[in-house]
Amino acid sequence: MKNCLKLTFDSGQTALAIRVDQQTELPNALERIGLGGSRSVLVVVGGASNISEAEFRRIQRLFTEVLAPIAETLGAYVVDGGTDAGVMQLMGEARTQIGAKFALIGVTPESKVALPNQQEPAADLTPLEPNHTHFILVPGDNWGNESPWISQVATVLANNAPSLTVLLNGGEITFEDAFSSVNTGRLVIVIAGSGRTADILADALRGQASDERAKKLAKSGKLEYIDLIDIEKGVANLGKIIKNLLST
Repeated sequence: MKNCLKLTFDSGQTALAIRVDQQTELPNALERIGLGGSRSVLVVVGGASNISEAEFRRIQRLFTEVLAPIAETLGAYVVDGGTDAGVMQLMGEARTQIGAKFALIGVTPESKVALPNQQEPAADLTPLEPNHTHFILVPGDNWGNESPWISQVATVLANNAPSLTVLLNGGEITFEDAFSSVNTGRLVIVIAGSGRTADILADALRGQASDERAKKLAKSGKLEYIDLIDIEKGVANLGKIIKNLLST
């Protein structure tokens, strides 16, 4: 395990980061960047691609009106993939928009991201999301290598407190994320109507699956879905469910 890094973004926002090589280092590493104790954890996985403007706005509301406020009210940790894209960007922006103080932790393969302090990062690197408070930089040369790490970071942070994964939209890697959560016994709430992987999984839960991975996940007993179509009711419902699950 390496030293802590202080990252300063162009916006002036700062975050603490730490590199880890093995999952056994996580308890110590998280403690070193001030993330100790035991508290409820919300994991957010998926994407925000190939959706209409209306669906995007609906998903955006989900972050600013449900996910970020619940994390703030409960003092929960929120864990995601940390890059400046999709649901991770939405989570970061929602946190800042509501003036929240909860810790937002991005878990990402170091070789795939541009750290803000780097002089001239390679063109193919992805920027980190600047509203996150902490980053765990993990080994791996491919996107998806971070999936088991996201799940493990959440488990260590929760330290026997309740944790929950919310899955929206997403592509191939989102299946990995879902399996990683399910394999650690974490309930995954799928947002039906958010597109792509989320809708494939929701179909599987309705018994309409054609995808073998989706069938397997649906059979795990660790998957539930909530429909985003009726936004007013959907937002209220989701808020209630998540709050109850994370407060138990």
